[in-house]
Amino acid sequence: MAKKSVFNRAVDGVLLLDKPAGLTSNEALQRAKRLLGARKAGHTGSLDPIATGLLPLCFGEATKVSRFLLEADKRYRTTFRLGEITDTGDAQGEVVQRRPVGVTRREVERALGRFQGEIEQVPPMYSAIKRGGQPLYKLARQGIEVEREARVVRVEEVRLVDFREGESVELEIACGSGFYVRSFAYDLGELLGCGAHVAALRRLSVGGFDVERAVTLDQFEVAGEPEARDRFLLSTDEGLAHLPEVTLSRDAAYYLCRGQSVRADGAPRTGWVRLYTETRRFLGVGVALGDGRVAPKRLLQSD
Repeated sequence: MAKKSVFNRAVDGVLLLDKPAGLTSNEALQRAKRLLGARKAGHTGSLDPIATGLLPLCFGEATKVSRFLLEADKRYRTTFRLGEITDTGDAQGEVVQRRPVGVTRREVERALGRFQGEIEQVPPMYSAIKRGGQPLYKLARQGIEVEREARVVRVEEVRLVDFREGESVELEIACGSGFYVRSFAYDLGELLGCGAHVAALRRLSVGGFDVERAVTLDQFEVAGEPEARDRFLLSTDEGLAHLPEVTLSRDAAYYLCRGQSVRADGAPRTGWVRLYTETRRFLGVGVALGDGRVAPKRLLQSD
C-alpha cells in the first residue's frame, strides 16, 4: 500500500504567523504547511530573512484571495544604520561604501517630512520582481545589475521613534502595498548625505491584523497533532476583514456566482469588497463599480 502523503489535509483558512529572523518567507510557509499537513498553501508577500513579524499564510481555499492581503496596508518598525551602504540594502549584505555621519535629529525629522503621501521609489535589485522571467535577486547574485523603473508607492505615516547620533535611526512606517523598506533606507540615507541600510525590521500589522495576534513557529509546533493546530486558523473571510462587507439578495448572489455584475445595497463607490449571501455564506471578493453594482473578482463558491 502506498504511503499516505503528509500533505493531504484539506485545510482552509489564514494563519497569522510571527516570522522569526533567519528564515525566508517561503521557508516559514513550508514549515507551517508541514505542521498542518496541508495540501495547498501560499504566503501573502515576502518578508526579508532579517525581518521578523506578521506574515499571514493562506491555506486551501484562502489561497484564492491571498492577493487581497498582499495588497493590504502595512506597518513596520525598523532601524536604519547610518553611514554605511550595503549591496543588498540591509545588514545581510556587504558594505560597499562608508561615509561620515554628521546629521542631527532635526535634520532627520526634516528629511522624513519629504517622504509623505505618494512618492516614487526604485525597487532594490535584491527583490522578487522579475525581469525576463528571472527574479532580480538571482541576477544580483550573479553580479548583474539592471535598470529598474521608479514606482509610485504610498506612505501614510513615518515617525521617528529613536535617534542615536552618528549611529542609527529607529522609525515606524505605515505604508501601502509595493513599498520597500530597503529602498526607503537608501533614499533617506542619500537625502541625509551619509548613506544608510536596514539593520533591523519588524512588520507590526497587515490590513486590520496586528502582530500581537500572531503565533510563532515554536508555539505552532508544540500545539499537538495537525488537527489540533487548526484552532489557530482564521476563516478565509476573517482574513479579509480589512475589506468592506456587502450582503447580496438571493437573486443577486445567484447571478453573481454566474459571473454577472449585480446591484448591491450599501456597496462603496470603489474598491474591493467581501461578498455574502443573506444567510451569511461567504462567496468571495468582488469589486465595486461606482454605480451601485459589484462585479465578481475571486469567488470561492459558485453553487
